[in-house]
Amino acid sequence: MGKDQIRLLIVEDVPQVAQYIRGLLNAQSTIKLLEVLTDGSKAAGQISQLRPDVIVVDALLQGRIKGLQLVDQLHGGGIGLPMIVLTVPQHPIEPDPERGIHAVLMMPFSGFDLMNKVSGVHHSFQASAQAAGSRVVTVFAPKGGVGKTTIAFNLAVAMAQAGRRTALIDGSLQFGDLRSLLKVPPDAPSILDLPTDRVQESDLADVMWRDPSGVDILLAPPRIEQAEMVTVRDVDKILSLLRRVYEVVVIDTPAALTDTTLSFLDACDTIVEIVTFDSTTIHNTLAMADTFRSIGYPPSKVRYLVNRADSSGGMDTSELGKAIGRVPEHYVVSDGRLVIQANNRGVPFVLAEPGAQVSLDITRVAAELLVGDRVPVGARR
Repeated sequence: MGKDQIRLLIVEDVPQVAQYIRGLLNAQSTIKLLEVLTDGSKAAGQISQLRPDVIVVDALLQGRIKGLQLVDQLHGGGIGLPMIVLTVPQHPIEPDPERGIHAVLMMPFSGFDLMNKVSGVHHSFQASAQAAGSRVVTVFAPKGGVGKTTIAFNLAVAMAQAGRRTALIDGSLQFGDLRSLLKVPPDAPSILDLPTDRVQESDLADVMWRDPSGVDILLAPPRIEQAEMVTVRDVDKILSLLRRVYEVVVIDTPAALTDTTLSFLDACDTIVEIVTFDSTTIHNTLAMADTFRSIGYPPSKVRYLVNRADSSGGMDTSELGKAIGRVPEHYVVSDGRLVIQANNRGVPFVLAEPGAQVSLDITRVAAELLVGDRVPVGARR
């Protein structure tokens, strides 16, 4: 297969239409047909396996899941791929990228219509992704005390050290975990100091905390009761702006699944979920896996990081992989002396002792996240 071929997945349950499309695609070489699915309920799994560039869905799809329901489900699940909807003149549909409908192809159509539509949405989507130019990583844990905030901070610093302009968001809006870790003055600007109407790049310059490590940090409110003043709409606006300004955005979130936490999870490209070798964490991790599935997140959106990976606490380390049904993607060793000393000084351990194994592990995780396949942003809604 040529490297420039567009990989196409079609969800179509009418044999005549599927055969017609196959015939059109057989006569050209720019688009590679991966598969024609007749059952929309299998689409999410096949997308993860086949990794298409463009998806075509028949709006009149029958079965357990209808055509537009499938489009909503896939878009809400964060697949981050352009979708073309097939329809007929009796059932007109308008393109709506906010809903995941990037183009509409009216039947009957010619080979030229099909090629032009697929190529057009593919190139437009690529251009849009490049224009966004950023990767958003949310660091999450289903249980406190597993080192989440420390990892988020050091991960962001490692990405900045790799030459990426990096922002770190203190998404723990109630308790401001990064405020505490970095010993930030109480009067330091916070997310509340951004405008509530239109947020501009110039506003960021006045609000972001410039950490000596090279990371710009958007701090949580200074007082617990102020957390409720930050709305989901605020989060969406801020992340949209940060994507345009920074190459990498790292978000530290609390364990509680509030509306704002979910908005951070929805909007990110990758969730790095912190786990450790203890039964409570594993139990909560399984519960979160069920929650993520019900929300509609694809498995590829979540990457597991085992913190203190060299400290099993007497547990059979294979139990974790068996419980989550996959091998965790990242491992970071423990180094209590270095981590505690660095945290007490409010500095990242990856800079305090870059040659330490825990620092090398975090640097490796950062590199793997930066070079990994982009999983474009998708929302739960």
